[in-house]
Amino acid sequence: MSPFARGLTAAALCGLFAGPALAQQAPAKIDSGDTAWIIVATALVLLMSLPGLALFYAGMVRKKNVLATTAQTLATAGLVTVLWVIVGYSLTFSGSGAWIGDLGRFLMSGLTVEAIHPNAKTIPESVFAFYQMTFAIITPALVLGAVADRMKFSAMLWFMGLWLLVVYVPIAHWVWGGGFLQTDGVLDFAGGIVVHINAGIAGLVAAIMLGPRRNYGHENMAPYNLVLAVIGVSLLWVGWMGFNGGSALAADGRAGMAMLVTHVAAATAALAWMFAEWLTMGKPSVLGIISGAVAGLGSITPAAGYVGIGPALLIGLVAGVACFYASTALKKRLGYDDSLDVFGVHGVGGIIGTIGAGVFAASFIAGPEIKGLWFDGNGKQVLTQLKGIVVCLLWSGALTWVILMIIKATIGLRVTNEQEIEGLDLHLHGERVE
Repeated sequence: MSPFARGLTAAALCGLFAGPALAQQAPAKIDSGDTAWIIVATALVLLMSLPGLALFYAGMVRKKNVLATTAQTLATAGLVTVLWVIVGYSLTFSGSGAWIGDLGRFLMSGLTVEAIHPNAKTIPESVFAFYQMTFAIITPALVLGAVADRMKFSAMLWFMGLWLLVVYVPIAHWVWGGGFLQTDGVLDFAGGIVVHINAGIAGLVAAIMLGPRRNYGHENMAPYNLVLAVIGVSLLWVGWMGFNGGSALAADGRAGMAMLVTHVAAATAALAWMFAEWLTMGKPSVLGIISGAVAGLGSITPAAGYVGIGPALLIGLVAGVACFYASTALKKRLGYDDSLDVFGVHGVGGIIGTIGAGVFAASFIAGPEIKGLWFDGNGKQVLTQLKGIVVCLLWSGALTWVILMIIKATIGLRVTNEQEIEGLDLHLHGERVE
């Protein structure tokens, strides 16, 4: 190859795997453009839960449990909102303790229209608090997919409340609120650890503790309405632009790049899952395509603000294939009933993306203080990412088990056989889909 050709090839690879320098210094006062964007991003992330996740999950369960599944998401949104404004936000983002925050914002005390949080110096703190609330809503709601069709509504409410305060809040503080993982340099741009690995391992523990659905493996448990699921994933996909793009907390080039790589990874993973299923099962299913898209969205989340297009393609490709096999062959071999593949999609995808952030994070995109292995030669970042993964798996897995054991010993976790056979819609809510 001639020197000229080699130069063109190198330039092309640089453009694919690198990208322009995007890091910017933000002013230390409220900016109307940043504020407007994060307000929109907040609405987009809330859209992911209501109605996105509600429709996605409702479309994948059986007809007799559609309303019960939707009710779980709606109730979770209401419960988390109240707990967040009372104490959750304060314990996560007030104070600078290594393990937990303080009560400086208990009941949002001192939250004036002029207040600004140190983590987001160009937007009002009220907008920052609301934006973070939407993450706190969707994370426990994701866990519910692992126990669909069989958990008592009362047990679900107790679990959601306790899990938010005992599991989600500490982990979010450790990674985003000034805790020890953030101090150690763990990279999690928009929730690979805080949201996806956290929800994934909790879902796995919950699915194992509740046991499989009645006649699992012997009865047809096909989704009730895949059109609803497709609409739900479409809303999730669009809302994810606010999830990842908004995590830049500014209307700047980094937010734009985060949105672009998010879409690229989702599209790549959807195709990767589709072709993996096609080769393995003989047909590409609609359920597989939308599951692959969610796997890609979850996997790029921790890396979105740190990487360019080339890494996004690789992360999406790996996530699509790995999450497919985790949700099929691995689940079958281990014998657990994760109803809607929360661990296989979110847990495995989050792990892939979190490691990917350590490998591909680039200082020319994320700023001089962010250095990964591939571009900056910082191999220690990968080890730091692994530490964050292990800490999350241990804390979330262990505390999820403790919470569920307490609930099981008091009010019980699971509906009766009769209720499960006839459907949760009628027995728990007195309603049904005709």
